[in-house]
Amino acid sequence: MSQSPSLIEPDNTAIRVALWRALHVEVDPPPHVFEDDLGLKLAAPEDGWRNRPDMSPFTKPFRAAIVARARFVEDLVAEQADRGVGQYVLLGAGLDTFAQRRPEIGSRMLVFEVDQPGPQQWKRQRLTELGLGVPPFLRLVPVDFEAGDDWWQRLVENGFDASRPAVVASLGVSMYLTRGAIAATLRRMTHLAPGSTFVMSFLLPIEFADPAIRPGLERAVEGAKASGTPFLSFFTPAEMLDLARECGFRHVQHVSAVELGDRYFAGRTDGLRPPSNSEELLVATTAE
Repeated sequence: MSQSPSLIEPDNTAIRVALWRALHVEVDPPPHVFEDDLGLKLAAPEDGWRNRPDMSPFTKPFRAAIVARARFVEDLVAEQADRGVGQYVLLGAGLDTFAQRRPEIGSRMLVFEVDQPGPQQWKRQRLTELGLGVPPFLRLVPVDFEAGDDWWQRLVENGFDASRPAVVASLGVSMYLTRGAIAATLRRMTHLAPGSTFVMSFLLPIEFADPAIRPGLERAVEGAKASGTPFLSFFTPAEMLDLARECGFRHVQHVSAVELGDRYFAGRTDGLRPPSNSEELLVATTAE
């Protein structure tokens, strides 16, 4: 795959998420919790990618967690779109492909993908190379977080209407942020229009993890530190709910990995299920 030297490829985490989503369809038997092979096409990994260490059977529970959280959010977006909510914001969008896979929902909304400028330009080029392009309802919002860009202002400049309800999702991001940065995001989200929903994933302290997956989490923590993007924040569910309330939310909910497993993986005989006590979800809503 040719690319301009000025473009910056997505980080390893974004690539891994896209590959796990595709691997679910390729190796896990139906019914599939979530179907996405477009992320794989965007990433265009080298032959033999399924033999990567992070695609091994050992990572199966983490693959299940990735598809579970994606399914939950897209179910929520579909439900809110049916209620008339017309805006969906993905913070740290990575190689998400909602706009390409779900045009029957996306075309009824404005979809905003917020991400770093370099990887986002890379993604724009890949969408063009694949003949997909950027649909008229999708706004790619480049934000240079390291330079101190105001992502909210960039969002508004790209057509986001703060007076109208929205669904805002931040998945797989909070663990890389300080508690202060997470609190700032939560405070900003309390200013969403009434009838809005904010969904954020968070990582429980490693000592809470099931023993079977704890080595994998410890390896992930070590790898993140070695790559210069260390995990900075862990929360118990009570701590996360308390923080959201402290920041101004009155209506908050914890959705556990166990709940996601019961909702999307019940009756499976292949052992595929999100690990308990690992990555959980906060769902916070603004009063109507």
